[in-house]
Amino acid sequence: MDPSSASTSDAFPPLRRQTPEDTLFYAIYPSLPPSLTASAALSSLSSLHLSINSLLSPYISSYLFHHDPFLLSLPSSLSSPCPLCLSPPLPHLHGKTHFADSISDEWFIVSLLFLASRTFPDLVIRVWDSDGEFLLIEAAFSLPRWVNPDTSTNRVFIHKGELHIIPMEVFPSTPTLQEAIKAVRNDKIDTRASESVQMAINRRIEGYPEKAKENLQRVRVRVPVKVAQVLKMEPCLIALAVEAFYDRDIDMMKHAAKMEKFLKGKDGEVDMVRVSVTMTRAMYGQLVQQSFQAPRCYPMPSREDRTAYTESELGMKIACGFEMLYQERLRAGEEGKGATWEAFKKSLEESGCFDGLLPGSKEYKRVLEESLAYYKSTSLFSRTREITSAPVRRIDEILSLPYSVEEFEGADLPPNDDDSWLYNGEDELNSAILEREKEMQAYESKKKEKNVKQEGDAAGGSSSKTNDFNLGDIAASMQEFVRKVSSFEGAEVIDDSLFLRNSEDVQLDTDQFFKAMESVLNGHDDGEESTSDMDFDESEGSDFDEEHGGDEEMGDMFMESYSDALNKELSSTTIKKSFVRPDQQNDLSEGPSNAGDVDGDDKDLSPVDVDFNLMQSFLDSFSSQQGLPGPASNLLGLMGVKVPPPNTDK
Repeated sequence: MDPSSASTSDAFPPLRRQTPEDTLFYAIYPSLPPSLTASAALSSLSSLHLSINSLLSPYISSYLFHHDPFLLSLPSSLSSPCPLCLSPPLPHLHGKTHFADSISDEWFIVSLLFLASRTFPDLVIRVWDSDGEFLLIEAAFSLPRWVNPDTSTNRVFIHKGELHIIPMEVFPSTPTLQEAIKAVRNDKIDTRASESVQMAINRRIEGYPEKAKENLQRVRVRVPVKVAQVLKMEPCLIALAVEAFYDRDIDMMKHAAKMEKFLKGKDGEVDMVRVSVTMTRAMYGQLVQQSFQAPRCYPMPSREDRTAYTESELGMKIACGFEMLYQERLRAGEEGKGATWEAFKKSLEESGCFDGLLPGSKEYKRVLEESLAYYKSTSLFSRTREITSAPVRRIDEILSLPYSVEEFEGADLPPNDDDSWLYNGEDELNSAILEREKEMQAYESKKKEKNVKQEGDAAGGSSSKTNDFNLGDIAASMQEFVRKVSSFEGAEVIDDSLFLRNSEDVQLDTDQFFKAMESVLNGHDDGEESTSDMDFDESEGSDFDEEHGGDEEMGDMFMESYSDALNKELSSTTIKKSFVRPDQQNDLSEGPSNAGDVDGDDKDLSPVDVDFNLMQSFLDSFSSQQGLPGPASNLLGLMGVKVPPPNTDK
């Protein structure tokens, strides 16, 4: 059967009890003069709607959608936000498609939107699904690092057959939809996504929309003549029948057990015929992979005839699906208790209509019946019943026309399509995984090269190479770090030219400082308490300067006195043993604990080699990290010193 006759599939939307998750949304924004009136804008949208449908209809009419078809429509109003696509009051066309288990439907529609954008260059198109910006997910390894679900709102569009991503430089914060569309159309603003992103999307839709035909599966089945007649006239109804079979519940199984509508012919006999049915691969898999016991009233051939049994088993599942579809739609249309009623009832519960009422009680039933009666009087119920009952009316109309078994006998049926893809999917899956792994490896490699380059630039010149590592760099860098001016917020270890504090912000009165320190030192020498409150006058300062011969000599004397006092304080502690002195550097095998064993010896007060002890402490700390992150490597990295890893070959 030719699926091209499935053009009326949009008249039979599936019946669902809850909002589907696997739904694709799309919105098309044309370039219209802002001065147009609402009526003129609607007229332009209608013309565009007709043009796009004319362009895409050859592809859509020959394609069998798994659930919902691609369907564009005009917004209900241009003066209020759109409830379907959440667009502000802008002239646009929109639609949504529940693709369920058929990912091919989603990418087929994406290819149609790219085709429309190439044909009509002024269009700006949005497309997203229940997971969000799935186009970005497809090109995840090629995206800029700033792109994530939180920053991509109103930034991803299709324009002139290419993907556009509005960069952060244009709008640091989330732009409005109007601002974003204007930026995409502005030739002076580069919103076109990178070439790697374009390639990732193009690989996914390569060959579409023509490639969509590969998603169809043609198979021979044995079905009751009524089912054959319906499929002959409306092949698109196979989608609803498979959905009813796949999503069946206990109540729907009761309809299949009786087969009141489709099993018996006009004369009461069960007439079975062989036909060729076209469905999507997803539908075929849903039917074949499910075990289902045939109803007792349904005739099945012997298992010995393998071909006949296989055709009859698949046909039985299709026939049961049609029975479930018909009876469920008929009941929902008569009772009005479909998905819309459930949503209406939930809104009543949230508003407090049933507060204080016990479910199942007499009062609860009374309020529920009154609510249902009111719901049935609304236009919403009328529209819902019209949509729900559409397949029932169409099936009744088809079966009311003349038909016979002879019409299907002796027909030259095409052979079954190869279904090895259903059982050899592991190879295809492994191939897809390997392709993703290659993309990930390329991404990680590129990221690593970038990090290495950044580290090299930060270290600068030869210091970034471990072969040129110099221990003197540690001491020099630490001395430079100590000399930097810092504030209460902490020390600065980055570029002086950008962040070094102005030394004039902190002023130190050196005369007052030295007077205070001498007072403290003299007080300790004389064994007297210091009575200084840091309040010195100018005359005291001049006498001190004359006695000690000026600022330079005074500074030397102070440092000598300060060092002697500090050494005396430390001589009674064990901290002196933790430092290495110049005369001990040649004999480190005894360890730092042997430094200065003779108490009172002048060696105890000999100067400490600060640079040597600093490097020894740094290297000991770095070695103890065993190649892992730690304080020593972090601090050295901040100072731009690259230390080679410790040598573990012993």
